[in-house]
Amino acid sequence: GPAEAKVRVPASGAGGGPACPAPSPLPVATMLSRLLKEHQAKQNERKELQEKRRREAIAAATCLTEALVDHLNVGVAQAYMNQRKLDHEVKTLQVQAAQFAKQTGQWIGMVENFNQALKEIGDVENWARSIELDMRTIATALEYVYKGQLQSAPS
Repeated sequence: GPAEAKVRVPASGAGGGPACPAPSPLPVATMLSRLLKEHQAKQNERKELQEKRRREAIAAATCLTEALVDHLNVGVAQAYMNQRKLDHEVKTLQVQAAQFAKQTGQWIGMVENFNQALKEIGDVENWARSIELDMRTIATALEYVYKGQLQSAPS
């Protein structure tokens, strides 16, 4: 704590000793001046300590801020890289989907052509059956006529 000046006040009539002489004004002024200088020196020490602590606090806050920003930047950079990868994957998927749609269209065309060919084969088969029936009818008629001619011919 600060140095305190202890001034002894003489007790009047106590102890029966000789009375203290009155202090001269010069030593009191010197003592006050010395106390003032000590007080100012301690105040300067406190100010320097406060300034030192303030600088340390600012440095610590700056370090903390930089660490937080670095940590956030790592996350942001990772998110950016993930976004770029996703964009690339989406573009690749779009190209593949377009190719698949084109190929699917070609397959549908081929199936439709095949179906049409089957219908045409069915039509030819029906046409062939129709001709076969007509030919059988004609053959039966010719056979009937031929047998009729054999029976009517003289023996």
